[in-house]
Amino acid sequence: MAPVVDIVFSRWTTPILWTLNYHGRQRFIELQRRITTITPKVLTQRLRQLERDGLVVRTYHPEVPPRVEYEISALGRSLAPLFAHLAEWATTYLGEVEQARRTYDANAAVPPLPAPPTPVQQ
Repeated sequence: MAPVVDIVFSRWTTPILWTLNYHGRQRFIELQRRITTITPKVLTQRLRQLERDGLVVRTYHPEVPPRVEYEISALGRSLAPLFAHLAEWATTYLGEVEQARRTYDANAAVPPLPAPPTPVQQ
């Protein structure tokens, strides 16, 4: 089970696969625009890993300028029901999670440390 969790729930895997499943074939820049918080370096790394895992298909078009597109594979598409359940869960419970975080943060707030003593000048 651990390898599956590592593959599917790595930091950026779900947003990338979700985007490709929902929007279809995408160029790198389109993915980057849709997943605004991911850096180009991390997007490149995750796409390579997803291609290696068989969840994403990379297609190179030898044009001028060259064009590369990414799409979710049939294997990646088999995760669509999982994404649907995650979206349903988020719609139902995300508000509760956010409230729990606010409550925790309010209760766990540590009072600020006292200011260090002022050095005595001689």
